[in-house]
Amino acid sequence: MHIVLVEPEIPPNTGNVARLCAATRTTLHLIEPLGFRLDDAQLKRAGMDYWQHVHWRSWANWAAFAQSLPSSGRVWFVESGGPRLYTQVQFESEDYLVFGRETAGLPKSLLEENRDRWLAIPMFNPNARSLNLSNCVALVLFEALRQQGFPGGKT
Repeated sequence: MHIVLVEPEIPPNTGNVARLCAATRTTLHLIEPLGFRLDDAQLKRAGMDYWQHVHWRSWANWAAFAQSLPSSGRVWFVESGGPRLYTQVQFESEDYLVFGRETAGLPKSLLEENRDRWLAIPMFNPNARSLNLSNCVALVLFEALRQQGFPGGKT
């Protein structure tokens, strides 16, 4: 599995996602510009000592990342307003799960161009704007891993 964070802004969120990726052996892709430096103390603190166990890569922009995608790689965009729930997809081991900036989400043009791969997480309280980025990543990633029988996982 692959997690893609497009222009993340909050160091602790990215650190938490990195920790999740280390624990699940999931590749992390960070799409610049980032809202922090990669040596940020909060980023390191949130990821604890897991950064050394994360397979990750930083990309200059979305176009550079998109050009690197293998032809077999399926990309899923997770953002509110999507036409399908994340639980309605059968995930595969080499899928890419894409999440946007904490304050703005994913670009609307990117979502509209990929409407058939735009997934949502249900929200129940109309007064709640959004869920935390690292929580969203955990929800969708663990659903994908569950569908695959938690390959290589241990309890």
